[in-house]
Amino acid sequence: MIASRFNRRQWLALGLALAALPAPALAEQAYQRRLGHLVVIGGAEDRLKDRLILRRFVELCGGPQAQILVLTAASADPAASWRGYEPVFRELGAERCAPLDIADRDAANDPELINRLLHADGIFMSGGDQRRLMGLLWETGAARAMHLAFHLRGCCIGGTSAGAAALSRLMLAEGDTPRLPEKDAAILDLGLGFVSRAIIDQHFSERRRLGRLLSVLAQRPDMLGVGIDEDTALVIERGQGVEVIGQGAVTLIDGRRMRSNFDEVDANERLEMLGVNLHVLPAGHRYSVQGERGARSLPASLLEALGALVTPGPIRG
Repeated sequence: MIASRFNRRQWLALGLALAALPAPALAEQAYQRRLGHLVVIGGAEDRLKDRLILRRFVELCGGPQAQILVLTAASADPAASWRGYEPVFRELGAERCAPLDIADRDAANDPELINRLLHADGIFMSGGDQRRLMGLLWETGAARAMHLAFHLRGCCIGGTSAGAAALSRLMLAEGDTPRLPEKDAAILDLGLGFVSRAIIDQHFSERRRLGRLLSVLAQRPDMLGVGIDEDTALVIERGQGVEVIGQGAVTLIDGRRMRSNFDEVDANERLEMLGVNLHVLPAGHRYSVQGERGARSLPASLLEALGALVTPGPIRG
């Protein structure tokens, strides 16, 4: 855990930064504005036309006056990544949007950077390589501050492509794209843990990743699988429900009651998977776990999966 990497001065800086947040304003903000949202994007989101997904992200952060940080650590060229997003957020009216480049692990433990994260209304993680991103963030003050901002202040956390994959606790780090499920088709690693009970895959339909995600779920049947198409976002409102926006769909897979032969076959052999529930959630729909008035009834299997998806995980570092 984070305590193993933090010295006393860094812990003091983190505590002082959190204590400096005005308590009345903090309470008012939590009551009036938001419970905390995750905007999980399958990559290649529209930045030129309607910009529906990024526009929604800005709204969930609090609008034009929201303090938004664009974390470009997943990118091999962070400066170029910021140049791609800076005019888009500016044209969407985000007047207080700024880049947050984390060059190394020392930077991820810098008190000033931690303080910026603690005060952010929105944190957006760009695409790139999720392993690079987690190599910089794992067990650092920056990761801890992101959790505190989300859980205690209702900060909106967004991620696209690699940034989306890293939102889950068990992160799909790399893997092949088999046509049918195969044992050990992908490698899992630890992510940030904002989504604690699901594994996220992106560019899903475009790169034909159903076989890969099923392979991963055979390995970890206790997890849900979430496959998100390009220019599509799964908006998770913790404890409430989900919304799908953009141009594609979200594929939600629940194999928690399935039977498979994962333990009986060798690596790269085909897998048998019986009793898997698969739900396709197209853009333009909201799915509530709260039984909203006038809402259509949902299958019990979907409600159960959604309940697990919107349950927030613990504060992690």
